[in-house]
Amino acid sequence: MRHSLGQRLRSATVGVLALTTMWAPAGSAAAAPPAPEAADLAFAQRYAALQHGDIVRAANTAISCRTDQARSCPDVQAGGAGVNGGFDMFYVDGDRDPNTYNSSRAEVRLPAGSRVTYARLYWGGNLRVGEQKPPEDNGRVLIAEPGGEYKELLADTVVGHRVTDSADAFQASADVTRLVRDSGPGHYTVAQVNVAAGRSAAGAWGGWTLVVAYENPAEPLRHLALWDGFAPLRSRAAELRMRGLRFPAGAGGSVGLVAYDGDRGTSGDSLTVTTGGPAADSFRLSDPTNPPGDILNSTISGPGESSPARVPAYANTLGYDSDVLDLAGRLPHAGDEATFRLSSERDAAWAGVLFAAVDARR
Repeated sequence: MRHSLGQRLRSATVGVLALTTMWAPAGSAAAAPPAPEAADLAFAQRYAALQHGDIVRAANTAISCRTDQARSCPDVQAGGAGVNGGFDMFYVDGDRDPNTYNSSRAEVRLPAGSRVTYARLYWGGNLRVGEQKPPEDNGRVLIAEPGGEYKELLADTVVGHRVTDSADAFQASADVTRLVRDSGPGHYTVAQVNVAAGRSAAGAWGGWTLVVAYENPAEPLRHLALWDGFAPLRSRAAELRMRGLRFPAGAGGSVGLVAYDGDRGTSGDSLTVTTGGPAADSFRLSDPTNPPGDILNSTISGPGESSPARVPAYANTLGYDSDVLDLAGRLPHAGDEATFRLSSERDAAWAGVLFAAVDARR
């Protein structure tokens, strides 16, 4: 079952959420050639700022277990134990548009008076499960802003694409600052993530995350940082290093991650923060949803009880992690350096994104 995005576009008809525009970050309406690919992308800084504001994100999965094939599937989607390799997986498609074969939406929440300073969409998945998807569509996806229509978005940087004995994995991304700045908060829909369906020992997985940095005079002054790359975590940890910053003792903030194929119940994966200087500290981050030794447990979560809305809102995403964790109490001493490190000892997971917002010393 191959669903090429190019084939879908050729057969598309205008509808409520039908494709109307070829949209590229630079504003050109012309189609661009596919983005180059590399098997390994080291983590590097994508964006940094010192401003009154914060970083938020919207995220969702593109694939889940089939309720018509497994009686346990609804319980797993509600948060029960289960891993993607144990199910026949099929596309999530909730937009009621016959021209898309996978779609999901999630909410970007911004405080009143905010101005978006940077926004980037990340998407990725496994191309080889019960079916083999063509890699030509890795760098293409559809996005619809709140109340808007689908636009084809093209990757504007090197796509991470690596083939192993058990998976054919990729992550792509594109700058969507202008789109999010003009459209504001609300529900964004992403469709046609190039992810394969079916069943295999490695399992199907895939999803998307929209990372948004904003400035707001009512918010604390913060150091904002966004890093991305693509590599299997059992080969090399992913790190975000914030240097030359000044944060006070007891600084607040948050750190976020995007990772693929993390299995719930497989221990040995962690996210740590280490501060430099004479009062160096190291902490493993966790919260009620993300245990310290199983941080990659197929969740889309954030601090607090009022997380942004998602459709669908599966508690167990079966292989896709997009989490935001609170830094409260993890920076007890003032300093000028912090390193966030995502690693895995047993889980065959892939790292894609790390971002952080840390209170600045005035």
